[in-house]
This record gives sequence, structure tokens and C-alpha cells, in this order.
Amino acid sequence: MTSPDLTAAPWGAIPAHAVDAATAHLREVLATVVEHGPAQRALVVYDRRSDLARALTAGYRRNLPDAVFIDFDTVAAGEVLAAFKGMAAHDLVVLIQSTNFRLEAFRIRVELFKLGLKVIEHVHLSRMPGAQGEHYIESLAYDSAYYRGVGKALKRRIDGASMGVVHSGGETLVFASPFESAKLNVGDYSGMNNVGGQFPIGEVFTEAQELEAVNGRARIHVFGDTSYMVNRPETPITLIVERGRVVGTENATPEFEQVLEIIRLEEGEVWLRELGFGMNRAFTRERRVNDIGTYERMCGIHLSLGAKHGVYQKPGFKRKDARYHVDIFAVTEAVYLDDELVYQDGAWLVGAET
Repeated sequence: MTSPDLTAAPWGAIPAHAVDAATAHLREVLATVVEHGPAQRALVVYDRRSDLARALTAGYRRNLPDAVFIDFDTVAAGEVLAAFKGMAAHDLVVLIQSTNFRLEAFRIRVELFKLGLKVIEHVHLSRMPGAQGEHYIESLAYDSAYYRGVGKALKRRIDGASMGVVHSGGETLVFASPFESAKLNVGDYSGMNNVGGQFPIGEVFTEAQELEAVNGRARIHVFGDTSYMVNRPETPITLIVERGRVVGTENATPEFEQVLEIIRLEEGEVWLRELGFGMNRAFTRERRVNDIGTYERMCGIHLSLGAKHGVYQKPGFKRKDARYHVDIFAVTEAVYLDDELVYQDGAWLVGAET
């Protein structure tokens, strides 16, 4: 058997025009999102194990001709760590990972932030083969007016609301409580300690201040399975929620019941916590990628199962006992915050305000 000709098809299933698009999207990310300029150095650590990783690496090479590029699979871990430590505060590190890089106990992004470095992280790229790679590339497009305008407007609505309702496939899920101060992942790091994070971006998230004030039903069209992959049941699963806990289901698949059983085994009951307002228009109910952490940015509503939430600390939830945070995605026709309709027909209805 002959080896594949990487010269003829360097990005495998990803066409040249998609690599051109990646180059353009990444140029905007570098300039606008992380504000990388000529006065700062850049280090790109990459691998060649997937078409998408090779395509993104090509895009960064075109945009960062003076950067240092390190193929993770050709050097020792110590060399990578030394390269990190040789960077100065406000320099940029880009991580392009077909899976996710392991450097012993070194938590890469956290430690890079401690060094004052800007970080752009792409992970689990091998989970998104073929056309999914093109979806991922499209998700990197940065529309500053949309993300910052709509994102900040959503945060204002969430922070000022006394309650919210998600209309889900003929069912309603009611959050009869004010919300925690919403967090933004919209590519604007002004006033934040760290610049950058995991890409793609596009999300505003919160949860009810009173978790037991969440009641109702929601229809789930995708959930994260035990392999952290998107699992889409043939028929949406109806989730029944009472006092913030999942107390029943309809049309549940064995795979979904397994997720619930694992959570119950470790935590005793299944809490519903995060309320996520996904904003990335590259992903929809029908236009998906396999990696659940990437699909989480889908334009629509996602929720989380399990007691774990690292951002919002609640009385009675101990970090050591809260083990699970499983993303699930609601069929969503409409979302109300108090009496204001903020989402309908696949789009957010709020925008930048003066």
C-alpha cells in the first residue's frame, strides 16, 4: 500500500478554499480578539494528526510568518515547556491539538495564563472529520458587532431579569428566580485577567440563583455522552424537572439513561444547573460537529446536568462531591426573560444599545 500524497492534498478532506477562509478568520481573531501586534512574539505548538489541525496550522503560518512553530510530536516535553517559559508577558501562544496535549501535571492553558501570556487553544480537532472541519473553520469567523453587541445586551437582560422561560418543542421550562451574574465568552477580554481561551467562542451563560426554582419540561435534541461526543437521539428526549432536579424522562435512549445513572451513582440526584445562551451561528440543530465542547457554542439554549459548576458556587455544593457537568441542548422555539422575547426562530432578538 502506498502512503498518502500529502503534497497533493495537504489538508486531506478540507479543500483549499476552506483553508483560505481559516486564514481570513484567524487574521481577525489575532487582530481584534487577542489584539496580537508586531511588538509581541508568537509561539504555535501544533500536531499533524488530523486534517483540521494541518489546515489551522497553515492558516496561522500565513498570518504569523515570524512566529516559532513547534510540532508537538517531534520534540520532548521539556523543549515545549522551555519554549513557554521563554515567552514574555503579553506574548501569544497558540495550541493546535488533534486531541489535547499532555505535559505531565502541567495544565497548559492555566499555567500559560499565570505567565501573563495570551492563549488561543484549539482542542479535539480529530473528533471533527470531513465536512465538520469546514463547520469548525466557519465557527472561527469573528463578527465583533454581533458578538460584543448581542452578547453584552444579553448579559444586561439576564442580570436584570427576575425570571425566564424556555419554550421547548411544545414544553416549557421555567426559571422562577433571578439569575447569577452572566459570564461572557464573546471575544472581548477588556477588564479580564486573562486574554484568550478555547476556541471557537460565542456564549453567554448563567444559572438560577435559586436552583430549586427551576421547574417544567424541556425536549433535548443533543446530549454529551460518556465519550464527550455529541449524541443525537432519533426523537428528542423530554426532560422532566422539579425543584431543579431531573425527576423523569420520556423517550430516553439507553445512552441517555446511562448518563443519568452515572450522575446519580456519584451524586445521588441529577441537578440542572447551567443555562447557556449559545451564539455561534456556524452551529445549529442540524449543522453539528461531534465534539461536545465545540458544539456547546451552538446558537440556541444549552443546559447542564450534574452538580458541578466551577464558576458559580452554591451553598451545599462541595467541590469534591460535585463531579459532573454534562451539556445538553434544548429544542428551542423561544426564550423569554421576564416578559421580553429574546430568542425566536434560531436567532437572538437583542442587539447593541446606546
